Amino acid sequence: MFMEFARHERYMRLALEEAYKAWQQEEVPVGAVLVDDTGAILARTHNLTIANSDPSAHAEMLALRQAAGVIQNYRLLNTTLYVSVEPCIMCMGAIMHARVARVVFGAPDPKWGAAGSLYHFSKDHRFNHHPDIIEGILLDECRDLMRAFFRLRRATKSDQGDRG
Repeated sequence: MFMEFARHERYMRLALEEAYKAWQQEEVPVGAVLVDDTGAILARTHNLTIANSDPSAHAEMLALRQAAGVIQNYRLLNTTLYVSVEPCIMCMGAIMHARVARVVFGAPDPKWGAAGSLYHFSKDHRFNHHPDIIEGILLDECRDLMRAFFRLRRATKSDQGDRG
């Protein structure tokens, strides 16, 4: 059990590194890492919705695309997706279509989360694929990063409003 937790922490730290890259680009700081069943990293990325002018350029979606390109298959069987924040509805749909085996996330997303917070797609038996969900890995760090980003964003907007 400890070995599994240590593995989850190691990959989540990589996802957090990606989230910090997103912040540096003024993107919402979400990072994702997709690994195969041997632990090989197939994809490592972060949100790029603003940079790509693409509402689907979430870290999870980009990781799925990268990994599919690496293995030359749209089915990402026996893989684990590590993401700093709970995947949204769009991302969980794509995760399930790709047949990702497991999703490990840090912070819940009560406004958009589809892996337990708002919806729980993997427990809806009307779907034909049900990835395992592991939540709360490096919870405090993942949650604190998001809170700090949005706190700063609100303060910056407030400062800009005061100048007008």
